[in-house]
Amino acid sequence: MTNQSIFIGEFLGTALLLLLGNGVVAGVVLAKSKSNGAGWVVITFGWGFAVLAGAYAVAPLSGAHLNPAVTVGLAIHNGDWSTVPLYVGAQLLGAFTGAVLCYLAYLGQFRANTGEVLGIFATGPEVRHRAQNLTTEVIATFVLVFVILATGQTKGLETSGTGVLIVALLVVGIGMSLGGPTGYAINPARDLGPRLAHAVLPIPGKGGSDWGYAWIPVVGPLLGGALAGLVDIAVY
Repeated sequence: MTNQSIFIGEFLGTALLLLLGNGVVAGVVLAKSKSNGAGWVVITFGWGFAVLAGAYAVAPLSGAHLNPAVTVGLAIHNGDWSTVPLYVGAQLLGAFTGAVLCYLAYLGQFRANTGEVLGIFATGPEVRHRAQNLTTEVIATFVLVFVILATGQTKGLETSGTGVLIVALLVVGIGMSLGGPTGYAINPARDLGPRLAHAVLPIPGKGGSDWGYAWIPVVGPLLGGALAGLVDIAVY
């Protein structure tokens, strides 16, 4: 993989991930949307399908990390940190772009909305307790990254494309099982990029961007991804 293909792949894949992921939340939350009120199950499946689309689209270009926590876990596993800044930079830029595209797709609904919309863009806890919230993100991201690394140990699974499907279904499962406390960021770019978009977009009555909480969905997933990489080295 060249640096150019890595950047293009991670940018496009993460943009697709956030366009569809933020899009399903917008559809469920915003009034005057045909999917308004569809609920948590629709959101979790929507995020799983978003992972599926983004990863399948760009896997040949960059390996489809689409997540700094995955990039860190793989770097620990492989011992190669040389392209980590490139991956993370492309992921953050792609996540911001995907969030902006979601805003444009739902422009009329955002303009008609009268309440806060941060939850469409970024995660937030149901019970605000920093230690618990951080722990939840560490555990959930550990599950994600450890399974991703484990699928890479199975001969033929990674190259067949089945691994991408497994990860997409895993994201659905994590959302249903561990997503309730914090909204399961499990991806620093997924939260930080759209949070930045929320901060700059001209959305009426959008409320604050909750920067006091913003470090948790960044630090927690990075810790979880790093821990998964270390455990993977220890057991395989």
